[in-house]
Amino acid sequence: MTTKTVLFGTTADANLGILILRVFIGAALMTHGVPKLLNGLGASGWFTQMVAGLGVPAPQVMAFLAAFAESFGALLLAIGLLTRPAAFMILCTMGVAVFGALGGQPFAKQELAWLYFFPALLFLLKGAGKWSLDCFISRK
Repeated sequence: MTTKTVLFGTTADANLGILILRVFIGAALMTHGVPKLLNGLGASGWFTQMVAGLGVPAPQVMAFLAAFAESFGALLLAIGLLTRPAAFMILCTMGVAVFGALGGQPFAKQELAWLYFFPALLFLLKGAGKWSLDCFISRK
């Protein structure tokens, strides 16, 4: 191993880092989305009521889309399939969270949404990386 490799890494290191980040972010976000999808939807669901309280139009539809992005979008991100569309859904959802639901709150209240927003932006721009289903499928 050369000094240059130790200091600056390799492409393989970068691909491993992207894989680890993608799987972690996807799995972690699913812990927020799946409960919303399973228990928070419907006219009387807690998440739908929260979305309605924000004054969002069509709160049942928007609550479903947010829960879908945080569960199925996060799953797609974790496995690296349709990564850019999944990242776009997550990015939009976190944007609404930061600028809508948490707008005007101190950074400490917004922090978690930002911590999902920026990796989603990265995966929207970069893609899933070499070790993903997207890459495997695009080679065929």
